[in-house]
Amino acid sequence: MGKSKRIIVTSDASGAQQAAREGMLVMIVDVIDMSTTLESVLDAGACAVLGCSPDFTTAPVAVDPELIGREAGRLSRESGAGIILISEPRVGSDNERLSRCRRVIRGIEMEKGVVETVLPNIGAEIPKMADMKNRVVVAVTDTGGVAYDAAFTESRRVITGTVARTFSQKGLEPALTAVRRARKTIREDDTGIAVVAASRNSLEDVLAAQFIYNLMIREDL
Repeated sequence: MGKSKRIIVTSDASGAQQAAREGMLVMIVDVIDMSTTLESVLDAGACAVLGCSPDFTTAPVAVDPELIGREAGRLSRESGAGIILISEPRVGSDNERLSRCRRVIRGIEMEKGVVETVLPNIGAEIPKMADMKNRVVVAVTDTGGVAYDAAFTESRRVITGTVARTFSQKGLEPALTAVRRARKTIREDDTGIAVVAASRNSLEDVLAAQFIYNLMIREDL
């Protein structure tokens, strides 16, 4: 990415929304656990990952779970991949998790997609619960999912990143993967990149976003 591109750190769904409106590539950092979960399913061979708001959110932003669902359904149809939902609560029944996902499921069904299973949002260990290879995975979560959804609704220029240990990465590897993903994804028409801590009230998200930002600056992304 050229030196003319901005790199900023911001937070919350509102920060993600604003960055998307400004034409930036948005990276959502939700260490515990949305972005770590999604990094782990990519480690295990998932072909695409998305974040999504649950049916109800108190965040002061516009979200559109049906739009995310339709995108998941489209990706599934084009790749021949199954769809896996990841939802909350971490400890609870599948029915409890599915009850928060009706809107995204409706979008998936609009595109003739099929949800294979729903799993808890548990981070690095998630690939041990199901085969992730060649799956489209959608994380429906209250913080990272809502922030992703808010940005995606504006521009669809959204990726994720983490600094935590994942299914097959440890140490500095996850953060470097985030930097490489940004470098690979950034386009000439993007005005810059916004590294978004999913919640300003989560110290791990704030510190992780700052750490990734510092790596980007150091690597002259």
